[in-house]
Formats: sequence, C-alpha cells, structure tokens
Amino acid sequence: MSVHKEYKKVTTHTLLEMKQKGEKIAMLTAYDYTMAKIIDDSGIDVILVGDSASNVMAGHETTLPITLDQMIYHASSVIRAINRALVVVDLPFGSYQANSKEALSSAIKIMKESGAHSVKLEGGKEIKESIERILTAGIPVMGHLGLTPQSIYKFGTYSVRAREDEEADRLIEDAQLLEQYGCFALVLEKIPAELATKVAKKLTIPVIGIGAGGGVDGQVLVTHDMLGMTHEFSPRFLRRYLNLYESMGNAFKKYITDVKNKDFPNKNEQY
Repeated sequence: MSVHKEYKKVTTHTLLEMKQKGEKIAMLTAYDYTMAKIIDDSGIDVILVGDSASNVMAGHETTLPITLDQMIYHASSVIRAINRALVVVDLPFGSYQANSKEALSSAIKIMKESGAHSVKLEGGKEIKESIERILTAGIPVMGHLGLTPQSIYKFGTYSVRAREDEEADRLIEDAQLLEQYGCFALVLEKIPAELATKVAKKLTIPVIGIGAGGGVDGQVLVTHDMLGMTHEFSPRFLRRYLNLYESMGNAFKKYITDVKNKDFPNKNEQY
C-alpha cells in the first residue's frame, strides 16, 4: 500500500509529517518558469532554486559568482509557476557569511522580492547567529552540510566528505545544532550513506540527501543532470532519467536540415 498522500500545498509542516509517516520527500531544482511549471505539475514536493544556477544557467565553474539579485530573478520566475511545491531558495555565497545582519537582510530581500517560501544556508555552528536572526523574522531555514559547494576552495575538491571519524562526529554535532537552532530540514551532500542514515535517525526534522544514500528522508537532484541535459558531469549518485542532450540535439539538427532544405515551413505552416 502506498503511503503517498495528496497534499494540496506542501509546507514545512507537511515535510515533518511526511518524515513521521515514513513517506520519502522528492526534491528537484528549477531556475525558470517553464521548467518549474512542468516539475510542479508532476507532483514534486520541494523545488530548490539552487545557487547551482551559477553552473547550470550561467556556465560558471563554481557556485560562488552568482549574486543575490540573480538568485531573486530565478526565484521569482519559479514562484510564478508554482501551485503545490514548497520553494526553497539558496542564499548565495557572500550574502550571509559576513554577519548575521547581512544574512537577515539577504533573506528578507529574497522573500519579499521573489515570494519564495524559505531559504537555504550552508554550514553548521559557525552560522548560528545568522540562522537564529533569519528565523526571528519568521523566515523558514533549511540547512546544508557535508559537501558545501560554496566552500569549494577550502576543500579543494568535490570529493566525498566526512569519511574520517573526526569530520563525521562534527557533522553529526552540526546537524543536531541546526535542528536546535530551528531549521525545518537539512540537506546532506556527498557523505557516506551509513553516516547520513545515522543523522536522519537522530533528527526529528527531515534530512534530504544528494549522494548520501537511501537511508535519509528524501532525495534531491539537479534537474538538468537527471534529465541528461548535461553530459560532462557523472557522479556515482546521479541517475539519468532521460538523455535530453541527445534528443534535443537531434531535434535541433532536424530543424536546421528542414530549414536548409526548404522543407520548413510547408504550405500548412504559413498564412
């Protein structure tokens, strides 16, 4: 029997309920209206307007260059398409690390100008003040631990995090702290499955994994990756549900050929 319940509108409370019932949470990224509409209509639970837009939409090597205003542009495009999903927006690099006042004004700006439902921040106890300040304004916060792409230059690599006991213990401690601070959910990126399962069991808030195994409360992937629109990125955790790079390429080639051969437009395709 499926535990899948039809929610008209997914809220932070819905996600908590889903975890309690053992229903897995499905989350994908979106950065524009058209894609967000298709994803939302499919019945997704959470849409992440990720700072991965920096890579996917703008072609940057890291997530660092994307600005707060660019994130707001993507978030408002997504919000206009949504009927059901909970929309979470990444606070981009440099918009919350300096101090908690800046973090609060960044979060308020996102919520006010895009109409989003919540924000996501990377880090543990070092961002305690920022999280608490954002929460006092009534803005829900999702945490993010493990591989935190905004700290890529500190790590120097995108490899799996928290393999060593010391880092694993710190991750568990940070996860528990994020729950205490009041985060409504947590993303764990690229950490050993056993550790992620342990964290999900310890916390009452939902834990969503990307490359963190199946023992967590939900999964998130970058939509362009799972649709196979990108083809140079192949981490172990990625399942490609389509090969759109090829299908779209074939459609474009066919169009070019039809135009060159004067086959398009035909008699029925003109006025």
